[in-house]
Amino acid sequence: MKNWSGYLQWNPTEVAYPDSEAAIQQLVKRAVEQKKKVRVIGAGHSFTPLCKTDEILISLDKFQGLIEVDKENSLATVKAGTRLYILGELLAEQGLAMENLGDIDRQSIAGTISTGTHGTGKSLGTISTQVAALSFVNGKGELVHCSETENTDLFKAAQVSLGALGIITSITLRCIPAYRLALQNRKEQLQAVLSSLDERWENNRNFEFYWFPYTEMAWTKSSNLVEDQPDKNSWLNYFTEYVLENYAYKVLCELAYAFPSMNERVSKISAASITNVKKVYQSHKVYATQRLVKFNEMEYNVPAEAYPEVFKEVRRVVNSRKFNIHFPIENRIVKQDDIYMSPAHGRESIYIACHAYNKKDPKPYFKALEEIFRAHDGRPHWGKMNTLTPQDIAGLYPKFDTFLAHRNEQDPDRIFTNPYLEKLLGD
Repeated sequence: MKNWSGYLQWNPTEVAYPDSEAAIQQLVKRAVEQKKKVRVIGAGHSFTPLCKTDEILISLDKFQGLIEVDKENSLATVKAGTRLYILGELLAEQGLAMENLGDIDRQSIAGTISTGTHGTGKSLGTISTQVAALSFVNGKGELVHCSETENTDLFKAAQVSLGALGIITSITLRCIPAYRLALQNRKEQLQAVLSSLDERWENNRNFEFYWFPYTEMAWTKSSNLVEDQPDKNSWLNYFTEYVLENYAYKVLCELAYAFPSMNERVSKISAASITNVKKVYQSHKVYATQRLVKFNEMEYNVPAEAYPEVFKEVRRVVNSRKFNIHFPIENRIVKQDDIYMSPAHGRESIYIACHAYNKKDPKPYFKALEEIFRAHDGRPHWGKMNTLTPQDIAGLYPKFDTFLAHRNEQDPDRIFTNPYLEKLLGD
């Protein structure tokens, strides 16, 4: 088995594909009896070893689809293995949509919320904030339900759980009526973006930007609600988003891999090649971005007030040209929440995502930037590379002890652990 980027590889003794909640429960009960460990894998888009196990690995690929839709209250209950791109279509058929999404739609909905995955928007939280209720099979083989009104303390722990409480089986999402977005991608001067950043966060439903290392160029992405505009998605958009951003970029990545001295030039070529894009489409199709070039990623959020200093320091370190990288750095904003293990817990957060081509060693680069983030109380996206310890997490998450208490209750025999979780959360 391997993750999406190929960076992580492992050999479980068993891979199971349950197709019902009862089958999931039976697998867990058998694991308890045999004293085996269990981990769950979705699309493998995590860059941390969350899914690694040399014992039982469970895939929920055969457990997908809608369970129930309550149109009056805009609620949709979905099987935990449902991939986001499938879910978007299923909800659209019901006249519903998720309030916000990230820019990759290959993940399962359970993996998405378990790692605190997010999109961007000053008034929008992580995807986990859209969850109204969920069910999971705990480490005793019991089926547990929790929601905003039932077992609420446990619910706050389960909304972002890293798979440490049990196997999520169903999720009830608080949806909104289906909507359409107008997307505008532009090539701009970095300084113009930074000088008007607060205004851009405030005046766009979704706004993010990428900075190209060694340059003064940025790629901005803004999307806003539209009602009366027809769909607009030209062949030029397709050529830009599918061909240039994937196949042509792959060639540049291979060039920089073969000749590390080309990193700066490749970044500058990439920045110069940005094409302005406009399109109007259903929301879930606007959020998603084709990602055929594989990479490894580290992403931290920092408090919004610390961001200007953090980004300044990131630019200084990256431009030192000591690292074998050329990928642009992504910047997004997320509303604060009250979920115990959410990186956005208690603070408006700006996320900074750093990527390295999957054939390159990312560790020196990520280590240098992680030091910057950690110096400003940075918290990692749980699906992205980090070096945190339980002591680090305790200082960053006010409800960490409460989360661990729920873990002790729901998985007393540590059925759902692996070496990575032991390193991260303790044993």
